[in-house]
Amino acid sequence: MTALAGTTVIVHPLVLLSVTDHHSRVAARTKKRVVGVLLGQDNGKTINVANSFAVPFEEDEKDPKTWFLDHNFIEGMFGMFKKVNAKERMIGWYHSGPKLRSSDQEINDLFKKYIARPIMVIVDVRQETVGIPTDCYFAVEEIKDDGTATVKTFLHVPSAIEAEEAEEIGVEHLLRDIKDSTTTTLTTRLTQQLASLRGLRSRLGEIQGYLQQVAKGEQPINHALLYSLQDALNLLPDLEEPATTRSFRTTTNDELLVVYLSSLVRSVVALHNLVDNKGSNAGWEREEVGETAEPAPKSDEKKVNGAPVSAEDKKKEEADKGL
Repeated sequence: MTALAGTTVIVHPLVLLSVTDHHSRVAARTKKRVVGVLLGQDNGKTINVANSFAVPFEEDEKDPKTWFLDHNFIEGMFGMFKKVNAKERMIGWYHSGPKLRSSDQEINDLFKKYIARPIMVIVDVRQETVGIPTDCYFAVEEIKDDGTATVKTFLHVPSAIEAEEAEEIGVEHLLRDIKDSTTTTLTTRLTQQLASLRGLRSRLGEIQGYLQQVAKGEQPINHALLYSLQDALNLLPDLEEPATTRSFRTTTNDELLVVYLSSLVRSVVALHNLVDNKGSNAGWEREEVGETAEPAPKSDEKKVNGAPVSAEDKKKEEADKGL
């Protein structure tokens, strides 16, 4: 395990596309998994997985110990790949998982015929969450503290997805047609954060379950694992420290003040637009009323103290004035 400390596996996008194509051709509508060979370079602390090819594989779903892997096909295909690119060596194998199987140790022992330390990569072709779809493992012998016999198990090593410039261009062209243009940056970020929180919750649940089993005596004590958990817990801030609490409170208040000022400015701008809109509507209504109003008709009748004066009364009034 000490020799594998700090080891990182670099998986290229071409490998992911090849595994996905292999699964879609062979086991798209079934629960079967597919198996293949990984090619690349093993540089010690960095393992570069650059290429792969599929291998005929069959297994009995009811009996995990019954399986068939065509090793003659492996030797023939690797010989042809070696003629094309001599730098790519056989470095391990893959399967579509999505989890470890009981027969993985036996298959891994078969690959030790060709490789000193084969790497096993599980590619989750049906991944529903955001993240890296690969899990990389090395077969190791675990030595127990109680003096019992060693047990073969798989050690998980970190992995990353990296590509050369030519690969990036090719993958970009392939994914251009299926890219969701309606997905915004904010939506993507929130989705990633939600997936991270769900993953964290799942890991914490596994840790809690393991510690409970150790406390009950159902699992042996692994001091290396306990030391790692203690180191992770030591990185957490002490929320009971007054200085830390004050710092968190100050930072939170500053951020909330910015949010409050932004909301206040938006409200003032909205109110200003509402007043302007109301004034504009009132002006338009006055203009429409002025255009549609008709002038009052002229009348020859005069009014005396508010009462109309007829034509005969007007003649009598003029005659009286003449006398």
